[in-house]
Amino acid sequence: MEKQIKIQLVRSSIGRPKDQRLTLKALGFSKLNQIVSKPDNTQVRGMIAKVAHLVQVIE
Repeated sequence: MEKQIKIQLVRSSIGRPKDQRLTLKALGFSKLNQIVSKPDNTQVRGMIAKVAHLVQVIE
């Protein structure tokens, strides 16, 4: 079984570039302070790096 990573949206996507909003949607976020669980792989880590100023990784 793959290791899971929990991510929390801590800042709003309002006023952000479209690519960052689409990245948050691809990660599964729809509300502020929402926590999602994703597999810990390089694709997800890359998406987190793109929006690192908007999300928080919960280890």
